[in-house]
Formats: sequence, structure tokens, C-alpha cells
Amino acid sequence: MRDALWRMSAGAQAKAVRDGEVSALELVDAHLERIAEVNPMVNAVTRTLADRAREAAERTDRRRAAGEVLGPLAGVPFTVKESTPVEGVPTTFGVERFRDLVAPADAIPVARLRAAGAVPIGHTNIPTLILAGMHTRSELFGDTVNPWDPARTPGGSSGGDGVAVATGMAALGLGNDSGGSVRIPAQFCGVAALKPTTGRFPADRRVLGPDDPGPASQFLVTDGPLARSVADLRLAYEVLAGPDPRDPQAVPVPLYGEPLPGPVKVAVVADPGGHGVHPTVRAAVEAAAAALRDAGYDVREVPDVPRLDEALDAYGRITVTEFAPAWPVVRGLLGEGGDRYIAMAMERTPPATADELVKLMGTWLGIRRSWAEFLDEHPLLLGPVFTEPPVGPGLESRDRAGRDRVATAMRLCTATSFVGVPAVAVPTGVTDGLPCGVQIVGRAFREDLCLAAARAVEERLGGLAPVDPRRPAGAPAPTGTGPGRGRCGPDARP
Repeated sequence: MRDALWRMSAGAQAKAVRDGEVSALELVDAHLERIAEVNPMVNAVTRTLADRAREAAERTDRRRAAGEVLGPLAGVPFTVKESTPVEGVPTTFGVERFRDLVAPADAIPVARLRAAGAVPIGHTNIPTLILAGMHTRSELFGDTVNPWDPARTPGGSSGGDGVAVATGMAALGLGNDSGGSVRIPAQFCGVAALKPTTGRFPADRRVLGPDDPGPASQFLVTDGPLARSVADLRLAYEVLAGPDPRDPQAVPVPLYGEPLPGPVKVAVVADPGGHGVHPTVRAAVEAAAAALRDAGYDVREVPDVPRLDEALDAYGRITVTEFAPAWPVVRGLLGEGGDRYIAMAMERTPPATADELVKLMGTWLGIRRSWAEFLDEHPLLLGPVFTEPPVGPGLESRDRAGRDRVATAMRLCTATSFVGVPAVAVPTGVTDGLPCGVQIVGRAFREDLCLAAARAVEERLGGLAPVDPRRPAGAPAPTGTGPGRGRCGPDARP
């Protein structure tokens, strides 16, 4: 019975708890057993919150026995990225220096998931300080392993959550994204993820001190859930959205907008900027486009997205300028080797002067306007998350060529974070033993359109997770136990 529990969707788990078919304690224990079984192979969960999770589950069971109405995520275990505070637990950022930095309170999204009945079951690994690269490797906890192929990165910076959700250690993961950090692990691990519109989910970024970060960190970073199904993403979305006085940028926009007239138009761009795309990734975009056509969407290939290269340049210059004053201290925290990824960016992109920064802020607004106009004509955009299959661990930190290759592959994620629009990453199938996926980008505050389109893709191409990790020494790739095994395209090989 417990083996079956961790395989269930978050929605099914919560319903079973509400209906009394299973206790919240049984559900938590099933996931703790799964963590004990799987985590030694993948190193995704850095700290198991076993006692706290069991206590929370027992409170849920007592509430149900007393006849209280339980929340939409009653008893559902979720993991939390090492950079996001959980009350009473260290928020280490994967750094030895912060090993004992105990959080005095839950981060806003953690508190909201708890209020909906979900149970934090563990912290998950990240790149050191979130800055050491795309690959999930931290000074404090080491490397996280992709369950599909140990020779490939699970992505990052929310790679620990991606692996935990993919392998059934948690039904939901709480990550964040400033340029692909939930979407890339979703593609590389075969799960789904939501990057919301800037201002949709409230957050308080004052984690390491009393001061707020600069405008780039305020605007670019958004919390986002990872799940094994789009339906579970929708559940998390409904819980996490809405204003909070601690975040003046979070706005009270309705969760669901007005229906659009006629078939919804979807623009397709398989190779953003014309910088190249791997055949398997192009096939994934084509498969998703065919699925959307079958679902009744008006799918059209367009020449390109707006001002991509200009957006990438402005993103780099603004973030480096904001980051430069703290670089000497941060470099020391990252340590030898851990500093390589950011150091290469600092060497290539000098900080802007005051006059240049003012001009860049105007450029930023102009690029957002261009995207708003593009999405006014095409409410949805279908494109790649990463224009290559999963790459080797740490490629981006080895040398400049590796860094440029990874930065180029994640370019659509970077641009959409810069613009602040929502996106859902969804799997499309498996090729050569590795998961494939796409992202569906939408108008600001129309996450509902992205989720509906992603659900249409999922219904036609199937889910991939949960999976058992591939074992070393030439064992076969993990076998998906989700509702279906899609293919990335007509030439895909399962």
C-alpha cells in the first residue's frame, strides 16, 4: 500500500486523506521510506524533516477525526529548495558558512502550502549560493544526480526539487526561477514546472539580512512549483497566488482570466534567435505543436520572438551591475572552482555606469513592451526550455566555451524571466533514454492559458514520472510509471 501512495498525484493524495482512505501519517511515512530508498542514489534531499513532518501529519489526522474541513493539499509532502526558509531549519544555500543559519519563520510560499495542508518533508540541494552554475552541486552537499542518466546534469538551480519530484520522494517541489531554474530541471528530469508572472506569487527576499535586494533580484526571481502533472501544478498555483503586505509587488489579479474568442493562437519558435537547436529538441516542439493542433489551438510558426539578443545582453549587464559590489565577498563564499561560472560573466560583462544603467532600465521596459505586443497577437508561445538534451554535470563551469554553450541553450528561459511573463514546462516524451520537454509561455498574468495548453499536451503525449533512478554500471534507463510514455517526435526512440 505504501509503495502505491508515493506514486499518486498530489491531488489524489490529498483527496485520499480528506476522504479518510489513508491517513496523512501513512502518506508521510510512505514518502520518508521512499527517500530512504532512493536518495542515497541521487542526493537530492539534503535534510529530511521526518519528525516535523510526522507531527504535522498527525495534526492533520486529528483535524479530520474532529470533522474539520481539510485543505486542497491535505497531507501532501513537498520539498523546499535550500535557499527558501523553513521555520526552525537552517537555510544553508549549500554553503558551509551558513550551516547553522536557522530560519525564524517560513518563507511566504512555504507558509501558504502549509496553510493548504501540505507538509514540508525535506530541504533539497542547489548549486552553491544558487550561483555556482546550472548544475546542482553545492559545497555543503555535493552533486545531485539525474535519475535518468548519472552522466547528465539534473539541471538547476532547483535541481534537487526536480529529482525529488521525479523519483517520488515528494509530490510537489518548491523552487524558484530567474532564468530557467525550475523549467530546466523539469525538462531534464521529466516533470512539469510553473514559472509565474512577476508579481503573481508574493515573496520576501530578505533571507540573509534586513535589507531588500536590488531591482534585478526583486523582478527576475519568482518562486515556482514542480510536479509530476499539470493538474498538480494548477493546485499549487491556486494556493501560492495572491497579494501579501510583505511584498508590495504582488498584485490581486484574478487566477483565471476571461476566455479568449475563437481558437487560441499559439506562436511556435523552435530555434529562438536562430542560434541552433538540437534535432531531438526540435522534434519535441513539433510534437507539442501537433498535440495543440489536435486540441483545437490555432498553431502557427512565426519567424522569431521579439528582441531576443537585446534582452540577453540587457539581462547580463543589469544583473552584473547589481551584483558587482558584493562580488568580492560572494567569491570567497563560493570558494575555489565554485566561483568560475560567475567569474566568467564578470570578466566578459563589465558593470554599467550610472548613465548606462538608466538607459538599460529604459531598454528593459521597451523589451517588455515588445513582448506584450507580440503576445497580444499570439496569446501563447511554444518553444524549447533548453535547446539541447541534458548536458554533462558542470559543463557551464569548466571553461568559457561550456558556459557559452549552456547560456545559449537556455536563452528562451532567460528572456522570458527578463520580460516577467509566465511559462509552464511540460514533458513530451523520451528519446535515447532521456526526457524531452517544451515550455508554453503566455501573456502576463495568464498562467491559466499556459496551464490549459500544457494540460492538452500532457493528455496527448503522456507523463513520464515517477521513475526509479538508473543504477550505475550500465543498468538500463529508469522506467516511467506515470500515465503514459510519450515520444519526442516521429523519429524518437523510447
